[in-house]
Amino acid sequence: MRIEITRSSVPKIVAVNEAIIASADIAREVQNHKGISPGLAWEAATRALVVRELLSQRARALGLVADPRSENGLRETNEEALIRKLLETEVTTPLAQEADCHRYYRCNLARFRSPDLYEPLHILFKADREDQSAYAQAVSQAEITLAEVKRDPSCFESIAKALSACPSSANGGRLGQVARGDTTPEFEAALQSLEAGQICPDVVRTRYGVHVVRLDRKVDGGVLPFEQVCERIAVYLEASSARRAGAQYVALLAGQAVISGFDIAGATSPLLQ
Repeated sequence: MRIEITRSSVPKIVAVNEAIIASADIAREVQNHKGISPGLAWEAATRALVVRELLSQRARALGLVADPRSENGLRETNEEALIRKLLETEVTTPLAQEADCHRYYRCNLARFRSPDLYEPLHILFKADREDQSAYAQAVSQAEITLAEVKRDPSCFESIAKALSACPSSANGGRLGQVARGDTTPEFEAALQSLEAGQICPDVVRTRYGVHVVRLDRKVDGGVLPFEQVCERIAVYLEASSARRAGAQYVALLAGQAVISGFDIAGATSPLLQ
């Protein structure tokens, strides 16, 4: 994707304590901020480089020495290692206490609920929704089949093996256990409306075609015990605390620096996300 920047949106000179950040460097950094408008991408890229320069200058002022680390085959650059060492040296993140974890758990129980699980069977009559004739034929076939399995529910699996266009036909139409988000919204809505052992009273239309659906079993989700999630909560709380502490540290450095060509007030660093 080629990003065009108008002259009016590009600061003439951006500097941190007289260290100039070249427009060419900002333009290269823009590629790390795709998915937003060109103007916002340029602003985000400028902010990232200004913050990086602030941190690098502080690290050099303290006389820190870079000690690059490698992980999963990737090696830090000297600048990345220097900034990491600076943050380890000057930004203190408190460990999450058990009481804090308990409080977060009690206030966010919905986040720690295991999902409902469904064990459906289906018979798929495959058709492209854009092909109106083929889709109408699939609907007709599915409705005939639905009427048949309603008359004799015991024939569902044998019909699935004979007629379904899904690979699950080899297993009588069984899809195994599925949870929210595993299937299309239409199929999921149908499952949520059914009781165990019930055949969906209407055919289900999705982008894959038309389905005859039966729900064999449903396992209701429940809230996971605190002991099972406390470590995950602690990691989350400490990461959130680290982001806040990092943002405050950047704001402190910015307040002590002379920054021209860019307003960094309230900025947080992508390096600290």
